[in-house]
Amino acid sequence: MTTVRIPTDLPRRRGVAAKFGSLGKAALITLLVVFAGFPVYWMLSTSLGTEASLYGGSQPLVPEVQNIGQWGGFLADIPIFRWLGNSFVIAAGTTILSLVLATMAAYALSRYKFHGRGVAGFIFFSTQMLPEALIIVPLYAIFAGAGLLNSHWGLVLADTAFVMPVAMFIIKSGIDKIPYEIEESARIDGCSRLRILTTIVLPLVMPSIAAASVIAFFDGWNEFMFANTFISSSDLWPASVGLSSFLGQFYTPMNVVMFCALLFALPAIIFFLWAQRGIVSGLTAGSVKG
Repeated sequence: MTTVRIPTDLPRRRGVAAKFGSLGKAALITLLVVFAGFPVYWMLSTSLGTEASLYGGSQPLVPEVQNIGQWGGFLADIPIFRWLGNSFVIAAGTTILSLVLATMAAYALSRYKFHGRGVAGFIFFSTQMLPEALIIVPLYAIFAGAGLLNSHWGLVLADTAFVMPVAMFIIKSGIDKIPYEIEESARIDGCSRLRILTTIVLPLVMPSIAAASVIAFFDGWNEFMFANTFISSSDLWPASVGLSSFLGQFYTPMNVVMFCALLFALPAIIFFLWAQRGIVSGLTAGSVKG
């Protein structure tokens, strides 16, 4: 009979392994945070630099906090908050319009049986094959005839046309996973299609809607090509076009550009963190009964 001897220090070994495993995870997370946050840190450092420090030699790694007073001069000379407000109008309009249209289209393609449903899905998919630069000239002619040039609503319509199919497929994938028996029970109780969509389907696909909202918001927030072509008034520029106006052939004020870029990046980061909470809460709500 063979005797199996169990090491007496096995619990201690497991504790040491778990401790090193936790330290390794903490080190990896710290490294990822530093790697992801360094561009924001460098924008902050550059915005606090002077032209002498930026162009006269190597830029210091530590931000020159004593130069924070120059931010007031930047804000006095640059209508950055007006540009950010324009970007928010475009991004919010694109997000709302895209989600409304994408939700209805996704529900129709997922639940209704009609001839041409596959063709309709293919047409939505084929819109992603066309780059923006390819249709910017004919779109300019259409918007000129419709009076949508030099208007934020024209940019909202153009961005929605590109991002709505993507949002539709994301939301449709969430609707496809919902058992159809739930909707049948609601129909027996007298619920209309619209009420089923708003009170039953939408809460269950909230993670998909949150993910689609992030894509739609970023598409509108980062709008540049259409805005640079369709908007001629500097008062209506979004922040992306306003930032590009500082780029010159012989001179570019990098501290000004990085200060505006930092303000331009913060709202997008805040929106992503807010939408991420919606994704997590939607997943949690969907995993609990009753």
